[in-house]
Amino acid sequence: MVRVRFQQELQNLQLEMLKMGSMVEKALAGAVHSLKSQDLAKAQTVLKKDDEIDALEARLEEACFQLIMLQQPVAGDLRTIGATLKTLTDLERLGDYANNIAEVTLRIGSRPLIKPLVDIPKMADMALAMVRQALDAFVARDVDAARDVCHADDEIDQVYSHLFDELEALVSSGIESERVNQAIHLLFVARYLERVGDHATNIAERVIYMVTGERVPHQLKEASN
Repeated sequence: MVRVRFQQELQNLQLEMLKMGSMVEKALAGAVHSLKSQDLAKAQTVLKKDDEIDALEARLEEACFQLIMLQQPVAGDLRTIGATLKTLTDLERLGDYANNIAEVTLRIGSRPLIKPLVDIPKMADMALAMVRQALDAFVARDVDAARDVCHADDEIDQVYSHLFDELEALVSSGIESERVNQAIHLLFVARYLERVGDHATNIAERVIYMVTGERVPHQLKEASN
C-alpha cells in the first residue's frame, strides 16, 4: 500500500513538472513574440508571470524532499527524484531566460529593428521543441526520444553561430551607437535561446541516466548559467 501511494505521488509530481514546463514554454514563446512584434504589453505580461513559475518550482521542490523523507525510496526511485529536482532547476532557469528576452523587448521599445527577426524565432521554435520532447521523454521514460534531443542541440548551435556572425558583423561595421546597442541586445537573445537548447539537452541526459543508470559523456556545455 505504501509503495502504491509512493508511485502515485511520484506520478503526480511529474505531471506538475509538465505543468511547469508548459508555463515556461508559454513564457518563452510569448517573450520571443513580444520582441518580434515589439509588443511591450506582452513583454510586461511575461515578466509578471515569473512569480508563478518560481512559486511552482518551490512547491515541487518541497514535494521532492517530502517523498525522500517520508517514503524511503529505493535506488531507482532516488534517481528519478534527483533527476526531477535538477529538471525543476532547469525549468526555472528557462523562465529567467524568458524574462531576459522580455526585458530586451522593453529596452528596444518601439525603435525600428535593425534587421527582420528570422533566425531568432527559428531558434525559439527549435529550442521549445527540444524542451517539449525532453519533458515528454522524462515522463514516458523514453531513452530513444531523449537521445534525439541530445542530437538536435547541434542544429540550434549552427543557427546561433550563423546569427552571431551576422550580428557581430553589424557591430563591427561602424554603424551608429544606438544600432550597435540593439545588435548587442539581439546577440544576448540569441545566446539565451542557445542556452535553452543546452538545458533541454541536460534534461534529456538525465532521462537516460534515470532509466539506464548510464551517465552520458558530456558532449555539450553544462547549462548552469
